[in-house]
Amino acid sequence: MFEEIWNKNPMLKPRIGKVVVNMGVGESGDRLTRAEKVLEELTGQKPIRTRAKQTNPSFGIRKKLPIGLKVTLRGKKAEEFLKQAFQAFEKEGKKLYDYSFDEFGNFSFGIHEHIDFPGQKYDPMVGIFGMDVCVTLERPGFRVMRRKYKRSKVPRRHRLTRDEAIEFIEKTFGVKVERWEEE
Repeated sequence: MFEEIWNKNPMLKPRIGKVVVNMGVGESGDRLTRAEKVLEELTGQKPIRTRAKQTNPSFGIRKKLPIGLKVTLRGKKAEEFLKQAFQAFEKEGKKLYDYSFDEFGNFSFGIHEHIDFPGQKYDPMVGIFGMDVCVTLERPGFRVMRRKYKRSKVPRRHRLTRDEAIEFIEKTFGVKVERWEEE
């Protein structure tokens, strides 16, 4: 449906802006270092530690204590990682639903076990870690929102819609997005 519009005007064809991989470990120390190695191996990029925003004594968490990791991927690295992430997601037997997409075409999904990624094996010394994958889709020209000089708004007609994002993901990555129907 949108394919012919994208072919006529290449400035309307969606692309991956960024992929953010978030891994909430819940504690600092040795477990966080092991998760850091796993995430670096999966993405090929050094992760950044995220810190606790508030103290929670029942979980033994203090404010500003590192308890998670995140990596932001762009360009080719983002596309390659997303292909592997979709393989791991489908290996778990899960489906991507249309309610995972927001009104501007961004979407996210979770992977319960990092060992579902191709080429990963279970190591009892490392354990199993889950992660959230958040994907931001945009059209060419969205830089005008973020640039420092002469910043301006992107009009609604140039923003991505949910249906366009779903079609782009289905065509590019071969992932079937299911429609959610309430009973």
